[in-house]
Amino acid sequence: METKHFGYKKLYINGKLIDAEGNKKADVVCPANGEVIAQIAEAGISDAEKALEAAQNGFKYWSKLSLAKRTAWMMKLRSAVLEKEHELRTAMVYEMGKNYEGAYEDIEAVVNALEWYPGAMKNLREELIPDYENTHTHKMISKPAGVAVAYLAWNFPLLNVGFKLGPALAAGCSLIIKPSSLSPLSAYILGEILYEIDFPAGVVNILTGPSKYVASTMTKSKIPSVLTMIGSTETGKRVIADSNTSIKKLGMELGGNAPFIIFDDADFEKALNLAVTLSFWNSGQICVAANRIFVHKKIYQKFLKAFVERTSELKLGLGTKEHPEVFMGPVVTREDRDRMFDLIDDALDKGGKLEYGGQIPRDLPENGNWIEPTVISGITSEMDLFRKETFGPIASILSFETDDEVLQLANDTEYGLASYIFTNNHKRIERFSEDLEFGEIQINGVKYAIYLPHGGIKNSGIGYDCSHLALDDYLVKKRISTAID
Repeated sequence: METKHFGYKKLYINGKLIDAEGNKKADVVCPANGEVIAQIAEAGISDAEKALEAAQNGFKYWSKLSLAKRTAWMMKLRSAVLEKEHELRTAMVYEMGKNYEGAYEDIEAVVNALEWYPGAMKNLREELIPDYENTHTHKMISKPAGVAVAYLAWNFPLLNVGFKLGPALAAGCSLIIKPSSLSPLSAYILGEILYEIDFPAGVVNILTGPSKYVASTMTKSKIPSVLTMIGSTETGKRVIADSNTSIKKLGMELGGNAPFIIFDDADFEKALNLAVTLSFWNSGQICVAANRIFVHKKIYQKFLKAFVERTSELKLGLGTKEHPEVFMGPVVTREDRDRMFDLIDDALDKGGKLEYGGQIPRDLPENGNWIEPTVISGITSEMDLFRKETFGPIASILSFETDDEVLQLANDTEYGLASYIFTNNHKRIERFSEDLEFGEIQINGVKYAIYLPHGGIKNSGIGYDCSHLALDDYLVKKRISTAID
């Protein structure tokens, strides 16, 4: 397996590419073979402070620009990203193991967000409030909130950036992006792109480093007005706790435990295909993955047999442009692979049945974080696979008989992000749309787009990514009341 090297990448702060405090560097390791593919400047406390100061100054400039001028800069960045598409996609393949086709989703998210959000911002209208005594006129206007700090997960290195970059810049906020230390390479390349096009200094800043230094410094600072993140629920709780030095707006897309419910009247092939895809695409490292697959008893055995057959056909490997046949790559770290085996062992110890996989592939590099796509049946609510967000390539399959039973099981989780239901019974659709306790309910299909709200309830987050609703994180409202002469 050939390894590509990307060289050394610097922090992007205040419009410049700079070394980190003390010239500290960190290796970026390919999860497919354990080899170093790049070095990055690893930020420390003083670098975080520099970024905060730069963003504060950048906000003063950017927030005063007209939307038309902000849009022009965003379109310039969009074009530059497209020119570097291949380099960015290749970087994502090597830094976190997704395939080349999957990396296009990340590019698409960035370019769509940069293109779509200026229009969404332009379409915001002042809200007029009636005055019942006819003594005043009243209106609500929206203004940029201030400096925003974005903490991002490693599973979609640039998609996550796009979800924050688009609305923040359109709203008039400056932004500090902290990508995960596990997959920072493509974000650092984005910093190089910003530098090459001479993007206004301080408006976007990109750095990563140990969270106890970098994230803690930024979260506790009084400079940010907005803290936004994509990550685990536990990380979200820590950010909330550390943010209490000042009142900040919070936007968080956190963990998920999606039920994927298939009734006996569903379109069998469509449900099967999407269940396989949502279980193993991106090696299952997706917050909206099909975490628990509930199948009606009448079609359970047929579905299980077909699901195992489809799973056995998936091609594993490093999915570079030259290998489009690869569907699934490694998991991101050795610790995550070990966690997969712990989940499997727990399920089998509690009565689950291993239907497929559960082993380390023999024909792939030993130093990679490889695990076969795995199917386990007979899942019960006592198992960790039922309770925890899997975030890996394990499909957990359960049988059910009644609507009441599956509804209770589906809602039996602290999470509330995505859910899926496949049925042609309209009364059932109405009931489950009302009673499923999730921020997203997808019926007889799956669709995500920049214009569709993406957000959860319960322990799955606060606010929304995507759609016009994402702008709320980056805007504050003012009431303007004027006396009538």
